[in-house]
Amino acid sequence: MQSVIDAVLPVFALIGIGYLAAASGVLDAGVTDALNRFVVWLALPALLFAATAKMSFADIDHPGFAVASGGAMAATFGLSMVLDRRRGKRLADRAIEGLDAAYANSGFLGIPLGLALFGNAILPALVISVLLTACLLFAFAIVLIEADLARAEGGSAPGRWATLVRTAASLARNPLLVSPVAGGIWAATGLALPLPADRFLGLLGAAASPCALVTIGLFLHQQRERADTAEVARLVGLKLVGQPLFALAFAWLVPMPKPWFDAAVLLAALPTGTGPFMLAKLYGREAAATSRAILVSTVLSVVTVSALVAWLGR
Repeated sequence: MQSVIDAVLPVFALIGIGYLAAASGVLDAGVTDALNRFVVWLALPALLFAATAKMSFADIDHPGFAVASGGAMAATFGLSMVLDRRRGKRLADRAIEGLDAAYANSGFLGIPLGLALFGNAILPALVISVLLTACLLFAFAIVLIEADLARAEGGSAPGRWATLVRTAASLARNPLLVSPVAGGIWAATGLALPLPADRFLGLLGAAASPCALVTIGLFLHQQRERADTAEVARLVGLKLVGQPLFALAFAWLVPMPKPWFDAAVLLAALPTGTGPFMLAKLYGREAAATSRAILVSTVLSVVTVSALVAWLGR
């Protein structure tokens, strides 16, 4: 219980501070967008680049963790698609809801929480989780959405190739993907980071955790859209209960060190991130269920994640 108080409470308190700042008018919607861009384009990339630039292959040589995390994402996404087979529901909308169920908030919440609980030694696991979420899972959902929209517009094979090109281009512009890849390339050279660069990245990266958590609180205050209660309950249940159970099952089947086992289960239990909401807005799809799932899962995760941390600690 002490670990919950020492590590989890400050993390969720920062989210609460962001919410209260928005509710009181101290920070408005414009600040939310600006702070979000700062975290996504500057602070988190600096943290991820600095972390991967100092890693060796031995640090990330944990295939069991990748199997547990990736398997849990895939199983949850697939189960959501299977459960949502209502007549007239577009594949694009089902893909976004699959993200709602499987897209953990690894970057904004997982990194601060993981560092608070496990320290810098678990950074490689956090980087792998961010890559799996922001690259493979997100890319697969984009391919499904683009394919569905192309089919509705009478698209053909060239359209599918264009879909893959657009998806690759989108990923290549994602700073949360580019920064750890660039850091890995630097690590492969065997060169140490110059001291001024290391200190610069350290200062900028140190802002990632608090700013990301405050941004979550600001975003949650803006969510006022109504959605189908049963649909939101299904998505939140899959995210907070289904995905960590899948991760636990996979983690028991594949060998990995104890901290990586804990991290795999904990990261799977995180609430839904904002990625699905941004994707829904980008493609002009219905976003009410997504925004509500983000809000409800984040609020409930205060209890579920705290309980999980206490269980893992025992």
